[in-house]
Amino acid sequence: MTTRARIAGAGFFVPERVVSNHDLEQLMDTNDEWIRQRSGIEERRYITPGETPADLAQRASQRALAAAGLEPRDVDLIVLATLSSQHEFPGTSFFLQRQLGLDDTPCMDLRAQCTGFLYALTTANAMVRSGQFQRVLAVGCEVHSTGIDLTTEGRDVAVLFGDGAGAVVVEAADAGEAAGILECRLHAQGANAEKLWLEFPSSGHTPVRIDHEAIDQKRHFPRMEGRQVFKHAVTRLPEVLLEALSAASLKLEDVDLFLFHQANLRINEYVANQLGIPPEKCLSNIQRYGNCSAASIPILLAEAWEAGRLTPGTTVAMTAFGSGFSWGSAIARF
Repeated sequence: MTTRARIAGAGFFVPERVVSNHDLEQLMDTNDEWIRQRSGIEERRYITPGETPADLAQRASQRALAAAGLEPRDVDLIVLATLSSQHEFPGTSFFLQRQLGLDDTPCMDLRAQCTGFLYALTTANAMVRSGQFQRVLAVGCEVHSTGIDLTTEGRDVAVLFGDGAGAVVVEAADAGEAAGILECRLHAQGANAEKLWLEFPSSGHTPVRIDHEAIDQKRHFPRMEGRQVFKHAVTRLPEVLLEALSAASLKLEDVDLFLFHQANLRINEYVANQLGIPPEKCLSNIQRYGNCSAASIPILLAEAWEAGRLTPGTTVAMTAFGSGFSWGSAIARF
């Protein structure tokens, strides 16, 4: 078994179309101050007609591969996390694989919502460490803009989400190399599945997957019990972060950068304050991109990579909470 796997490169891509809070004021009864106070979000990115999730994933993957000094043909496996699949089937990863010009490279989609990237990273880590694959492309990709209720009725959820993709290359580390993915810890609690969910279309609904009643009731748009999500998030995030650090024999002060899922700036500020983490150690981009679900953490990581923040020896903690409920944390050294 390989001793360790490491993150060899990271990249991201967001659509060019910027949608500000002021833009949303034209569509629903909301305002910039209301959105910023509750979420910290100032703007987000939306795709333009003709742009697909695989397009975003392709651009992010190409940048990650370039950062690692690799070509698409060097990839042995693609693991793509998303809650907004390009089509019901096959998964978005298959369209990404085709757009990267690959022939029979295995690929798969993974669904763990806002914690999806950490599930994908953990899967990539395990695959490389097992020795079955040398390099795995782990991707988080979301297009929310085409599936949210952009009216006053849906504003509580709609104002939070944006589109984007992030990717990393996970490869086997050389013997004795200090860099690597040190620990990953994942959890889920299906008892809370309906607290944050998209009910329709549903293969569990008969005789058809969606009917006029569901559409009239707007049950084909995501719904969230915001207070319950906030309550669980501020409990689970510090809990799993400390669990992962303990497993890696590290303390909070050993971490150079904390990358929390970008769902709500208020949640992250609460958790950081709760743990006594200095603000300068907590990276944030939710102000510019909103909540990109499975893409949030890899976008944040890629921005840090491109900014030169991930110098040799830098220890990063990535922690997320999302629908399912799902939560997890991964510790990596660069």
